[in-house]
Amino acid sequence: MSTDEQARLMRANQANWDARTPVHLASRFYGLAQDLDPERWFAPFEWADLGDLTGRDLLHLQCHLGTETVAFARRGARAVGLDFSAASVEAARAIAGKAGAEVTYVEANVYDAVSALGPARFDVVYTGKGALCYLPDLPRWAGVVAELLRPGGLLYIVEFHPLLNSLGPKPAPGEGPELLLRHDYLGGGGPVHRDATHTYTDGPAVEGATDSYEWMHGIGEVVTALTDAGLTVRQLRESDELPWQRWPHMVRTDSGWWRLPEPRIPLLYGLLATR
Repeated sequence: MSTDEQARLMRANQANWDARTPVHLASRFYGLAQDLDPERWFAPFEWADLGDLTGRDLLHLQCHLGTETVAFARRGARAVGLDFSAASVEAARAIAGKAGAEVTYVEANVYDAVSALGPARFDVVYTGKGALCYLPDLPRWAGVVAELLRPGGLLYIVEFHPLLNSLGPKPAPGEGPELLLRHDYLGGGGPVHRDATHTYTDGPAVEGATDSYEWMHGIGEVVTALTDAGLTVRQLRESDELPWQRWPHMVRTDSGWWRLPEPRIPLLYGLLATR
């Protein structure tokens, strides 16, 4: 796929996320009508892996509404969130302001992050939970991350497992508890086109741009892109828990997240790499 075609599909995604933003702001899924509780989006192992964030310069790529970015600021980081959706960035600024959190938000495509952020470099770059699937070119992304990190800096990806992505976003109406493979696990098959009037939340219907495109990326592809960009992979976790009830028969765990009673399969992974 040519760079021009990739850019066209990413513009479609940008319009789709602009249209999603009011839907997500109104949803119970994000719960923004209540007191903000961004910590609920993090597994305990994430904080253990990240360590003390006090005084560290942290960049959250593809931050959407910035709820997780607020959590980083509350833990002492000098937090910056970046997203290509103007509507999301506007909403994120309002959410952080209401929460009294000092967060800087920048509107830019992740591939343009270096130019958008100027000379700023970071101790930590964080991304994940539904981010990488919207990037058509992982080697290019990994190069951007490497350039944004200071020497010794940490990249932390906490992302939905490609096995979960291959099972599809949610069960079709009337389906039972069976796990059905709907998409490739491995990348290279081109984008998956979706035309959906509802998102992964309980919010109202999307108005306007309903088309979006996702790319499958196996863990091997992610690791190879990072190592080719000069990063060193330090740790890879696989987790069988999700922060929401993806299937009706999932059970709640002591962490407040959700797990399949059987089979135990990876639903999330955490990858730590250093420059």
